[in-house]
Amino acid sequence: MRTVLAGAASLLLTLGIVTAGHAGSRVEQILERYENANRWRDHVMVVAHRGGGLEAGKARYPENSIASIRGVISLGAEMIEIDIRRSKDGELIVMHDSWLDRTTNCKGEVIARTMDELRHCRLVVEGTGAVTAESVPTLREMLEATKGKILVNLDNKLETADLADMVALARAMGMEEQVVVKANLWSAERVTSVKQTMSQVGSGFQFMPIIADDAVRDAGFIESAGRAFSARAVEMITWRGEAEEMTASGGPLFSAKVKAAAIRDNWHIWVDTHAIVNKPGGFLSGGRGDELAVAAGFPNEVFGFWAERGATMIQTDEPSAAIEWLSANGYRVPYADTDESVAAAMGEEQVSAPTN
Repeated sequence: MRTVLAGAASLLLTLGIVTAGHAGSRVEQILERYENANRWRDHVMVVAHRGGGLEAGKARYPENSIASIRGVISLGAEMIEIDIRRSKDGELIVMHDSWLDRTTNCKGEVIARTMDELRHCRLVVEGTGAVTAESVPTLREMLEATKGKILVNLDNKLETADLADMVALARAMGMEEQVVVKANLWSAERVTSVKQTMSQVGSGFQFMPIIADDAVRDAGFIESAGRAFSARAVEMITWRGEAEEMTASGGPLFSAKVKAAAIRDNWHIWVDTHAIVNKPGGFLSGGRGDELAVAAGFPNEVFGFWAERGATMIQTDEPSAAIEWLSANGYRVPYADTDESVAAAMGEEQVSAPTN
């Protein structure tokens, strides 16, 4: 059925029959799909984790780098996820770890260095250790590289209150609709607290709840949390824990009740298949993660499994593999003028290669 629906949609696009909501830039087309989940239940959006530096289990670019983002845009993914911290002098920067050791040729804590000092740190390609010409990017620089091209999910490594500065920056750049901020929600009290913080930010931006099945198993709470923020997507974490077997159902967050809530309120169900350092494969997705999909060669047991259980957004370390498999198996509906749009998004920019 997925293949039939996707094929029909592709034919209509080719004939020029489906035009409403599809005109405009690449990012406008992506936003239309993000904001209208029920209209696009037959399309799975792909989110590139930490900027999408991996391919086939090997790092191509440094994570959270401008080069990796340009690569993801060229693939046709809908969103990138990047991690936000601050420098010693308060600049919002893009860096996953609190220490520089793993991802740069510098050592020590991120917060101990000013932005000028961080400019001297070069990003490295994990695994090979190749040092690139790229320095630690600021959030502003990352947003400039993505403006009008792809949605940006900010993984806040600071306090919830710091989301205000991130949204303010995006708003000043005319990008607030393009940026998705998020926070973990597990109780009514937590919802109230986060809502109070976000109410000070203003309107016009996208907020996404994160729900984990070790704290939340009630579809009613998920529904109320989504409504509290008019969410267009809810990130679901299915912990693997100590389980030796893969989940057979997706767990309580992928129940019929949750899927019904998503349909009632028109939001995407988002699943994380990406890996976590020093954790077993599929740690966030019940054992059904990127390692199983790519290294073991069972993408149907990962991308296909979650899509058939209602996920319409997959965050992955393997965006190329995910897009290829989902497209080939009828889980993605082509965009209007996709090739032209992606080429325009890339412009004259060249993806920078690692240097030794």
